[in-house]
Amino acid sequence: MLAKLKNLGPGLLFAGAAIGVSHLVQSTRAGADFGLGLLWALLLAHLFKYPFFQFGPRYATATGESLLDGYKKLSKGILILYFVLNLATIFTVQAGVTIVTAGLASNFFGDFINLKVWTIIIISTCLLLLVIGRYKLLDRLMKIIVITLTISTIVAVSIALFNHTEPLSFKQVLPENPLDIAFLIAFMGWMPAPLDISVWHSLWTVEKNNDTKNYNTKSALFDFNIGYISTIFLGTGFVLLGALVMFNSGETFSDSATVFSSQLIGMYTTNLGNWAYIIIGLAAFTTMFSTTLTTLDASPRAMEKTTQLLFNKSTKLNYRFWIILLCMGTIGIFLFLASEMGLLIKIATILSFITAPFYAIINYILISSKHTPKDCRPSKLMHIWCVLGIAFLAGFSFWYLSTL
Repeated sequence: MLAKLKNLGPGLLFAGAAIGVSHLVQSTRAGADFGLGLLWALLLAHLFKYPFFQFGPRYATATGESLLDGYKKLSKGILILYFVLNLATIFTVQAGVTIVTAGLASNFFGDFINLKVWTIIIISTCLLLLVIGRYKLLDRLMKIIVITLTISTIVAVSIALFNHTEPLSFKQVLPENPLDIAFLIAFMGWMPAPLDISVWHSLWTVEKNNDTKNYNTKSALFDFNIGYISTIFLGTGFVLLGALVMFNSGETFSDSATVFSSQLIGMYTTNLGNWAYIIIGLAAFTTMFSTTLTTLDASPRAMEKTTQLLFNKSTKLNYRFWIILLCMGTIGIFLFLASEMGLLIKIATILSFITAPFYAIINYILISSKHTPKDCRPSKLMHIWCVLGIAFLAGFSFWYLSTL
């Protein structure tokens, strides 16, 4: 058991990347607007996305390669399509998570400097950590961050439950008007994360194996399951917080990062007491900083690998090139669209859900193909699970598109 715990790494990085906007913003809003009525969406999203996320570390440990290598073996066209989809979303995703983090920093640490400066400080800090420490530092930091986040969230939920006197309603709802349907799709789009994070996970797994030389399929799946269970547990926790503290309060969330952060922390402290400010602030900021850090590492890592595979050699479009370009693009988007945080997040999350069937199908085809050793291919039960998962993701995507 100690050896398994020591090998934890990519699974916690997955959790750190996943537990961000989807939990702090979307889950809290789901609880605030619908009470516990969308718990079904949270649980089903986790259930049906599970196999396709799991195939990332499974394929990487079975072959010693990332999913991107596998995509190229299936077809170079698939790799090109991945490159285009990733390029179309990385700046919006990074800007969205960084803006939320900056807004929380401004409220938690003080607004003695403005939001623009906080954004530059956060993105620069993450850049410095990653350029100097690369994977090893990220691996160590994430263990501390996830533990801190879990403890602070448990404390916050416990306090909210203790102070809540009315019985909780577990009645589930299915949104009917276009705005609520759009929110539902956005909620599931990043719950627990976009499916393309399976690519990031496979890259982290390869890096972990290079680092330890003792990270096999069994260790990788144990690590992944720990991270995945964490996302379910904390996602439910944030829905509960939203439902217990904000449901039926009459408040509406702002699309401005600073105002949203102030509302979020302020509504908790109003209901739980000013002494809870540090707990809520720490949980919120830790959540978003972990997402900002892991996203800033993973996107450049994926883009570097993709360009290497497309050109069959290392190019100047390396990790440092992509991470600097991503930082510059994030700051540029922030300068022009900081007040549209809600719109940025909605666009990114809806795109993630609509493209989810693509990643699900490709991952399923790859893990079932001749490129994966037979003993690591899916079982009959997993095949059925995958078919149901693809039907679920495709069905909800078509349903949303039909409402437009």
